[in-house]
Amino acid sequence: MADRPTLQDVIAAKQRIAPYIWRTPLHHYLGLDKLLGAEVWVKHENHQVLGAFKVRGGVNLISQMSDEEKQRGVITASSGNHGQSIAYSAGLFGATCVVCVPEGANPGKIESMENLGAKVIQHGPYFDVSREHAERLAKEEGYRFVHAVNDATLIAGVGTYALEILEDLPDVDVIIVPLGGGSGASGVGIVAKSINPNIQVIAVQAERAQAGYQSWKTGTLAKSPMTSKAEGLATGMGYELPQSILKDVLDDFVLVSDEEMDRAVVTHLEKTHNLTEHAGAASLAGALKIKDRLRGKKVALVMSGGNISIEHLKGALGVGGDRRRCLPNQGY
Repeated sequence: MADRPTLQDVIAAKQRIAPYIWRTPLHHYLGLDKLLGAEVWVKHENHQVLGAFKVRGGVNLISQMSDEEKQRGVITASSGNHGQSIAYSAGLFGATCVVCVPEGANPGKIESMENLGAKVIQHGPYFDVSREHAERLAKEEGYRFVHAVNDATLIAGVGTYALEILEDLPDVDVIIVPLGGGSGASGVGIVAKSINPNIQVIAVQAERAQAGYQSWKTGTLAKSPMTSKAEGLATGMGYELPQSILKDVLDDFVLVSDEEMDRAVVTHLEKTHNLTEHAGAASLAGALKIKDRLRGKKVALVMSGGNISIEHLKGALGVGGDRRRCLPNQGY
């Protein structure tokens, strides 16, 4: 595969991963129509294996590894859905797996990685420190290092949910997708613009972790403080491969507050009866922020995952937890 994945790579990935993942539903919600003044559909990656879209990329990558690489094992850095994806995929194809996570990462996600057979190492206060530790261990121990974002095979894998959106809703006008490191938004953009360049692709990131936005806006890889509770969006820097794609395929970029994502979590519970993590709710939070521009259009919102912690859910509902608590140790 070339450094930058193509539509053909995504189509090949769709066929490759089909036996191991689920085709997730795309549902229309009249309650969201009324809120946004648009025809609103939700792509439910919260219904995916492990409750998030990342597993598509992990299966696509690990399934293509050589026997020698599987024997060496894989190592990655994560505090959530990416780590679960690699752990699950390694188990499917007989590879050992190590995941480096920030100290204080989501305990439910750590437990899931361990249940899936991964060795979990807690190291550092936030994601990029864990990533650097994983890279060191890869050199010292001989593991195959898997970057959570800068990998064309991962991007091709996660782009498969965009193919499903266009198969189910070929006349969609706008796709709104959460963005942390940018693999999901890159995959959506590659698919949408290749099939119909008129489809608008809009990314949504947290105000309290806006490195991806700043990188896209300036055209230079940026670093930014990350204090958002939205684990899947809380990355502290821009990444070269997705940013090189996003500059060509992204129509707009919206920033949302943690409080706006809190409200979107609750709105999804009320209107769609679905539980989403804050990153998964970001697409709705972004849509509500630009709803005047969406009026009368056919809009697909990507609910990227449903793995919310009890503490964050209580905070969003206002029945416990701390709404303002910042979690700088989160990431992929």
